Amino acid sequence: MRIVGGDLGGRVLRAPAGAATRPTSEKVREAIFGILNRLEIALHRRGPVRRGSAMEGARVLDLFAGSGALGIEALSRGAVHATFVDFGKAPLGVIRGNLKELGLEARATVLGSDAVAAAARPVAPPFDFVFIDPPYASNLATRASLALPLESLAPEATIIIEHDRRHAPPETLGSLLRIDERRYGDTLVSFYQRGPT
Repeated sequence: MRIVGGDLGGRVLRAPAGAATRPTSEKVREAIFGILNRLEIALHRRGPVRRGSAMEGARVLDLFAGSGALGIEALSRGAVHATFVDFGKAPLGVIRGNLKELGLEARATVLGSDAVAAAARPVAPPFDFVFIDPPYASNLATRASLALPLESLAPEATIIIEHDRRHAPPETLGSLLRIDERRYGDTLVSFYQRGPT
């Protein structure tokens, strides 16, 4: 498994052994970040998109992080900080190892915690992007999204949820509205932003 784009594009990422973790494929990661770039350009959120990356200057939360591939991809593309949350001992070891190998430790926080509980803790400064990639056969994506306090999200934050079609989150999650959904084989990706208050 490799980083798709940015300064570290092409570098190898380790993934936890076994079937308990399902890393986001390179194809899906590339598609997700392409869509985020287009959204960022359309909204001009943090000023002009530099180097073609919506991640420039962003703060990112990677829930159910597994290998850390999504958060590390964001760091490679210019995010200033990523927080990785996973409960498993093996994934936490792999995330820390990947960050160390890539020289990203100073720009990352790794939390060994239940993802829903971690999402519920208010943070400052707020996150610009939240990646949620739980086990598919669960309601954890919905629970984690609903747990996010508004003060933990930048005004135009985007929440990205990976899921399958049988466990799709609803159109609205509290104040979050689905703005896009894409399908890549058995994987679906839903994009949410805060609705009008």
